[in-house]
Amino acid sequence: TYLNNRKKYTPLINSLAQKYRLDSDLVHAVVTIESAYDPRALSKKGAVGLMQLMPGTARRYGVSDRENPEQNVTGGVRYLRDLLLQFRSVSLALAAYNAGKGAVQRYGNKIPPFPETQRYVYKVLTHYKKLKNT
Repeated sequence: TYLNNRKKYTPLINSLAQKYRLDSDLVHAVVTIESAYDPRALSKKGAVGLMQLMPGTARRYGVSDRENPEQNVTGGVRYLRDLLLQFRSVSLALAAYNAGKGAVQRYGNKIPPFPETQRYVYKVLTHYKKLKNT
């Protein structure tokens, strides 16, 4: 299903990345690590969908149905874009996407010392580089 879903959602992801002026490879890397392209993915912490939106983030970006791929990716892409504009760094934006921007700010605009967040940033960046080189 991973490859089928990846193929199915690539046009949506690419068009939303373009609309919000983000590198589609970065968005694909986030989706891969967050949900492996499963629109019904649910994390232990309650994040849902392709880009694993938490209820508060979904509300902030006008997402009423987190399992709806178009709404979910639109909200996730807008959130990621805002984090990139705020932190001006892909790795800090990814850390904030994972741990919350408050955590990144509390640690002096550095990747917080949480093993999960450090692994997350590493995995997304590694996948992003792989996509860039294909």
